[in-house]
Amino acid sequence: MCCFFTTLVLLGPRIAAVIWWLFRPVRWNLAFSSIIWPILGIIFVPWTTLMYVIIFPVAGFWDWLFLIFAIFADVASYGGGGYGNRERLGM
Repeated sequence: MCCFFTTLVLLGPRIAAVIWWLFRPVRWNLAFSSIIWPILGIIFVPWTTLMYVIIFPVAGFWDWLFLIFAIFADVASYGGGGYGNRERLGM
């Protein structure tokens, strides 16, 4: 179950972003001026990239708060694997 959850957390937002980018490219083009930034975002910080595309047209206080939560989700998805395998790492 743990491996399934890890796979879902790591691949889920990337697959969702690619599908959304294929079906709604106009929104992505409005949010990003270059093709490099969304590709790098999908690879390295997928939750933050998705949230940025969602909040791009409106940028109020609550929208930036959701973006900060997405950053925490990206950090947690990378850091959670190390914490879960701490016995294997000898910590």
